[in-house]
Amino acid sequence: MMLEPSIDSLQKQIKSKYTLVTLSARRARELKQGSAPMIDHPTSHQQVGVALEEIRDGKLHYIEADEIQERTETT
Repeated sequence: MMLEPSIDSLQKQIKSKYTLVTLSARRARELKQGSAPMIDHPTSHQQVGVALEEIRDGKLHYIEADEIQERTETT
């Protein structure tokens, strides 16, 4: 069984596998609770798969804690 999208293609957007897992799990939970997908016509039937497709398509990303702190300090 082949995972689609592949881990290699996803790591172009998010370098850390741990961050990738955490982000996709959080987004899958949101989808399960009724949030609408950010992509048109997802191919996956599972919430985690839809979350991974959103990452691949650049619709889902994250901000590192250092960036958040810098933003709040300059405000």
